[in-house]
Amino acid sequence: MTQTPSFEELLSLVQDRSDALRSSIAGIPDQAVRVPSCPDWSLRDLVEHVTEVQRFWAAAVAAGPSEKPPTVAPADDAPPAGLLARSAAATEELLTALRTAGPAAGCWAWWGDSGVPMTSGAVARHQVQEAAVHAFDAQLATGAPQPVPAVVALDGIAEFIGVSHGTARPWPHGPVRIGLHSAEGPSWLIDLPHPDSHHVGDHHRADAGLHGSASSLLLTLHGRLPLDNLRSEGDRTTLENLLAWPDLG
Repeated sequence: MTQTPSFEELLSLVQDRSDALRSSIAGIPDQAVRVPSCPDWSLRDLVEHVTEVQRFWAAAVAAGPSEKPPTVAPADDAPPAGLLARSAAATEELLTALRTAGPAAGCWAWWGDSGVPMTSGAVARHQVQEAAVHAFDAQLATGAPQPVPAVVALDGIAEFIGVSHGTARPWPHGPVRIGLHSAEGPSWLIDLPHPDSHHVGDHHRADAGLHGSASSLLLTLHGRLPLDNLRSEGDRTTLENLLAWPDLG
């Protein structure tokens, strides 16, 4: 079983993956380059998205418990000139809000139905994944994709199962057990369609399974890498259904 990094470690990882995003496009003269994994976006669009996301969650954490998402106020000071400067300022705003609140403070979050806590600690955990996946997007667009660090990817798989699967529409297929097996060791067994089916376990019998590095598993779950990037076993349609499920309307 994997262990979620401590709150301070999560904050460091938010900074690290946000820095990785910015460094991947520093010196790229054409910010209009398209992002293959987010084809509607340019590099500029990608960075502006992450900037907006980090400012939004800074506001959500600062607002405390609420039944509604926050209204993000304009920055007190004139926004820094330049795309990357604005991004760096948003990361600092997010980290300041998280440090001020501490890990146990309640706040609004869109995953309330998942069973994942609506706390600043859960926000920090999710924001590591937001920054990590979008850093990969930027690296892919600039031709130098790098694996997501194992500590990020291993926790990211568990976080994805809890949040993305936990807030998806009801599983529309028959009962199935699917295994996710990382090269680093940890495995996850997902029993569907039961609402309490998302759990971590060792290698046990499964109807289908995916094997690969934690980075490849995470990026495949997020739709950044194709299924064929992983070694699969069992019924392929079941695996395709799993990857399509969180996005079903």
